[in-house]
Amino acid sequence: MDRVGVRKVLSAVLIVLGCLLVPLGGLSAWAKYEIGDTRRYVATMGPLAAGPDVRGAVTDTVTDRIMAKVEAGPLEDEFRRFVHEAVLSFTGTPAFRAAWDTANRAAHDAVLRALRGERDNAITLDLAPVTQQLKDRLAADRVPLAHRIPVSHTEITVLEGQEVATLRRGFRMLEFAGFWLPFAAVALAVGGILLAVRRRRAIMATALGTALGAALLTLATAVGRAMTLADLPPHVSRDAAATVYDALTSTLRTAAWTILVLGLTVAAATWLTGRVARRRARSAEPPPAPARKQTRARA
Repeated sequence: MDRVGVRKVLSAVLIVLGCLLVPLGGLSAWAKYEIGDTRRYVATMGPLAAGPDVRGAVTDTVTDRIMAKVEAGPLEDEFRRFVHEAVLSFTGTPAFRAAWDTANRAAHDAVLRALRGERDNAITLDLAPVTQQLKDRLAADRVPLAHRIPVSHTEITVLEGQEVATLRRGFRMLEFAGFWLPFAAVALAVGGILLAVRRRRAIMATALGTALGAALLTLATAVGRAMTLADLPPHVSRDAAATVYDALTSTLRTAAWTILVLGLTVAAATWLTGRVARRRARSAEPPPAPARKQTRARA
């Protein structure tokens, strides 16, 4: 194989590898800089406290936990209705939003410590601050049996111990690759274009391959959503889980669609400019000289 052939093969290999790293690089960067950052996580989850799905899920969870600890006797149905309405009303207050942010920050810190540590203990979210404020509110409204509402151990499980052990390996790998994979994808693609014999064609192939990688990332996000919602326990609200998943993957989906559109735009622009350049080159060529007629010399 001559030198030109080696350049063609090496350029193609680098471009293919760079395009393959696009979905992996996007996923790892999202895990490191979006999910792995407590401040960004809390900022993403904060607005969900005002949504009906999350408010309904929290209301049902807190109500069920309270009723499991309180013996109301013949007043159970009436007391449940009072508690449910009170919790739902409380979820619309600034105090609940503050408690929501505090609980999410504490849960996220606990998840990160577990994923970066060695213990496989279950991770729980403590709803005691919410329950305490709710108890005070019910007592102020003179609701019967409000003083018997327990405040301690009002927790919901975020991750089971087995799930922590499973996620730890993947999270550590994604966290390590969060910077290097996107950088490697760009470096490989640029290297492939610089080595190409026909760079315009290489740019178009890189743009189309990048768009394909972004499309695969978008598809993987949608498949992950379907699988996450399908594996939910019966007591977990599907609507609330869908809202949380969509919020957490919003940046990932936006980045994937942006790369997809950008790749297709670059490919289309490269193709159009190539056609224009070829037309100009043909029009600039001088017309062929007319053939001379050979005449017989007269004697």
